[in-house]
Amino acid sequence: MCVNPGPIVLFGSGETAPGAQKIYHRVFSQMQAPIEVSILETPAGFEPNSDYVAGQVGRYLEHRLQNFQPKVSVIPARKRGTGFSPDDPGLAASAAAGDAIFMGPGSPTYAARQLRDAIVWDVTRAAHRQGAALLLASAATLAVSRYTIPIYEIYKVGEDLHWKPGLDLLGDFGLSIVFVPHWNNRDGGEALDTSRCYLGQPRFESLLQVLPSHQGDYTVVGIDEHTALMIDLVQGQCTVLGGGHVTVITTQGTQVHRSGSHFALNEMGAFRLPVAGEGIPAVAWEMAVEARRGGEGARPVADEPEEAVALLLVQREAARNQRDWAASDRLREEIATHGWRVLDTPEGQTIVR
Repeated sequence: MCVNPGPIVLFGSGETAPGAQKIYHRVFSQMQAPIEVSILETPAGFEPNSDYVAGQVGRYLEHRLQNFQPKVSVIPARKRGTGFSPDDPGLAASAAAGDAIFMGPGSPTYAARQLRDAIVWDVTRAAHRQGAALLLASAATLAVSRYTIPIYEIYKVGEDLHWKPGLDLLGDFGLSIVFVPHWNNRDGGEALDTSRCYLGQPRFESLLQVLPSHQGDYTVVGIDEHTALMIDLVQGQCTVLGGGHVTVITTQGTQVHRSGSHFALNEMGAFRLPVAGEGIPAVAWEMAVEARRGGEGARPVADEPEEAVALLLVQREAARNQRDWAASDRLREEIATHGWRVLDTPEGQTIVR
């Protein structure tokens, strides 16, 4: 049995810029309103205000895409070994229930480390193959590569040029790709080349020389700022959206595709559609099936919390209003000890058992 995967949209930058509205519209117009959107906090899970970072995207969608009646759930799959772990089956089910699943800013190496072999990522992949759209921006675009660039470690800390294993989202589709957002970045002005995701072209070309590869083959896909690459796996076609270009580099040469153009997916490698569940643990596949058909646990509905929990929720809301993220996190974990999970949505806090 073949799969029917949803589209994959990879932003080069500008996922909450005014111009991105048309890109989301292109994806959401293929769905039936109201649209459920799951936003994973994971790439920014090391930051004390990761719920705010993820929530900004939700607020953008609610404000800019009102016609689609988006219902946003922020999934706090932050860090393994904590109360908000990517290994939490409840968080995985909540993520899989989305018609669209978004991941964005943060650290690509942190995201890859936290999600690799985690139930949240396995169920997200399963949900995508069952029709959910994947919307990936910034750190997430880097993280889903076969190999990811440790941007912070090189650009900010000064480590030697090297690669880290990525999540290899398209590996089961026969593709081995490195995605690079901010391809044409110019933040450095005339004084510093910050293209190629802040590394600069000369340093990036040196980095390519140490790219792990299979028999010398590799594919690098550079996505300009305020530009997105939409991949239709069913049709085997790619579309460039937004204001810039997408650059595809292989050992056979370089192709540059302008905004509005289409090109065949097999330009990036020997593309194929896997059979259902291939490469995904069976338990994750079944969890996604259950969540997406509206089974128990797909979109949890909270009953009434006890008075002590209600008081903690009031205190946490006050802390969030004051942007005291440390207190907000502490209260969230205290609420978890009472058997409740807090989900932050644009409408405010929601809790589930």
